[in-house]
Amino acid sequence: MNRAALPLVLGGLLLVLFPLCLLAGQVWINPFDPAGANATVILAQLRLPRAVLAVIVGAGLGAAGAAMQGYLRNPLADPGLFGVAPLAALGAVLSLFTGFAVQPFALPAMALAGAAGGMVLLALIASGPRTGLAGGVALFTLAGMMLSSLAGALTSLAISLAPNPFALTEIVTWLMGALTDRSWHDVALAAPLTALGLVLLWRAGPALDALTLGELAARSMGLDPVALRGLMVVGVGLVVGAGVSAAGVIGFVGLMVPHIVRPFTDRRPSSLLLPSALAGALLLLLADSLCRCLPLAGGELRLGIALSLLGAPFFLHLLLRLRRGLA
Repeated sequence: MNRAALPLVLGGLLLVLFPLCLLAGQVWINPFDPAGANATVILAQLRLPRAVLAVIVGAGLGAAGAAMQGYLRNPLADPGLFGVAPLAALGAVLSLFTGFAVQPFALPAMALAGAAGGMVLLALIASGPRTGLAGGVALFTLAGMMLSSLAGALTSLAISLAPNPFALTEIVTWLMGALTDRSWHDVALAAPLTALGLVLLWRAGPALDALTLGELAARSMGLDPVALRGLMVVGVGLVVGAGVSAAGVIGFVGLMVPHIVRPFTDRRPSSLLLPSALAGALLLLLADSLCRCLPLAGGELRLGIALSLLGAPFFLHLLLRLRRGLA
């Protein structure tokens, strides 16, 4: 497929499926029903902001995964697996635990701080004197697992020490990840942060391309490691923090999407960013629509759980493929 055709195909699919996904749900909407006054309210106040938020969060997570895989030169890199999203979740959980979440912008600010902190730690490991700019695959996989485990342990500690049942319920429900009951306020919060993060990741694209040639070759081409690190820290921190603050923990999008679209590109990180963003938006939109349609006694299937059920086998497939490649 032509490099320029892939974004057009993904964008066209997104434009076609977006209005169709608005009609789907446990209560299906007939667009040709002349007496659809209630349908108008459902669409405008419930499903439309939810679908827009799915596109925003999915685009951010997809692009962040592609950028991290290019920066760390690790095909397993993902904001969720490498501790960035878990640390963002920890920041948001602490805001719920302490009660700061009732203050305007407290939860998003702490989620952004957690995501940026996770990316800073990975970047510092990446720039260590013995690891070079991008380090080794095994080192970063282990470092990411360590950060994820630490964030998970601290999150579990916050849950066990929850000051009241209401805080406990809020934390557990939020950690499952979902777009249920999201409003235009959430869209207004996540959209500018994600857009700014995507712009920064796009600016990092040429440097990520140079990095594929090796650290020494990239430096000889004028690569500034400090500037690239700053773009990655702020860009990934913004998109992941915005996504976590708006939708909770939704994993595996940044891992799956780049691998799905990479065979249709020239495999350069810069040419992978836009297709990954569009494919991430498409994946999250379809997954959220499916969760909305499934009839469950306790309500909807949580979006984070659905993506984990899909992403875990995909991750296992990648591990097996890497194992065969090393054999």
